Amino acid sequence: QVQLVESGRGSVQPGGSLRLSCAASGFTFRNYYMSWVRQAPGNGTEWVSTINTGGSSTRYADSVKGRFTISRDNAKNTLYLQMNNLKPEETALYHCARNRVSRWSAGDDWGQGTQVTVSS
Repeated sequence: QVQLVESGRGSVQPGGSLRLSCAASGFTFRNYYMSWVRQAPGNGTEWVSTINTGGSSTRYADSVKGRFTISRDNAKNTLYLQMNNLKPEETALYHCARNRVSRWSAGDDWGQGTQVTVSS
């Protein structure tokens, strides 16, 4: 059974930083591209970033490029998202996702998400 469990939820001020983690189990983590996506109230779902199996190649949405960093530790079956210089409009539920069907996509199997709130 595929399980993706996000952690690192928090409330930060604009300009602050937060690191999210995603613990994966129930599948061979190192064999899959992985992604982060977010859902903000009234804004639908936004793809944030994707990383390849070995961690050597990454892609980012233009809105987060230069501020967010996706990474993974295949020995620990864990995906990360380092978020710097956060903006209020980035308040959202952040999900990690397994890219089961298409490598570079918003993912097919999502975790339940962790809440990030950016507010002064």
